[in-house]
Amino acid sequence: MRIALLGGTGEIGEGLALRWSHDTDHDVVIGSRDPEKAREAADDYETELADRGVDAKITGFENAMAADRADVVVVAVPPYHVAETIEAVADSLAEDNIIISPATGMQRDEDGFHYHPPDAGSVTAIAAAAAPDEIPVVGAFHNLAAGRLADLDADLGIDTLVVADDANAKATVSGLAEDINGLRALDAGGLANAAEIESVTPLLINVAMHNDGLHDLGVRFE
Repeated sequence: MRIALLGGTGEIGEGLALRWSHDTDHDVVIGSRDPEKAREAADDYETELADRGVDAKITGFENAMAADRADVVVVAVPPYHVAETIEAVADSLAEDNIIISPATGMQRDEDGFHYHPPDAGSVTAIAAAAAPDEIPVVGAFHNLAAGRLADLDADLGIDTLVVADDANAKATVSGLAEDINGLRALDAGGLANAAEIESVTPLLINVAMHNDGLHDLGVRFE
């Protein structure tokens, strides 16, 4: 399967690119508004994997080119760029594509991080509104610590909650998530439940900030 990571030069994009390239045979493509930045990141990821004895081919392109012919498109950009990123690549998408939204809206003040839901109710809802009508949107990977994800020496042993209104798209993304060693996907219902999932991210960051040894905190439901 070909996975395009738009904004794949960022922290969550890096972690997903490394994990999918290390643990699976999926074709990983890095996207960015700056194609040179995408190519540099892809080269860096390839080098890290090669140092670990993994021969993986990762390519980098401008976002629209990265999305072209992809099966799954992960919009790994900050929440305020989600809609514009999807709209910019819409002409490169096909009806059988799936869009994944992992972004969470947050604000920070002197007390810590706080959930900042958009008017649409969730960032995942923004992604769904921006996506072409025929392309399902799945919310996933919201609560993952980027540093832990990108550290290939770290055992994950954590869960990701998956929301979607399209059952087939949800099953596909859950399978992609569980292709990553140590990551378990749990069904959290439809897109209307995305806000509850997104709101967990600032909670985890605050707990990690205030407790030694929990820098890359994750969640496991038992």
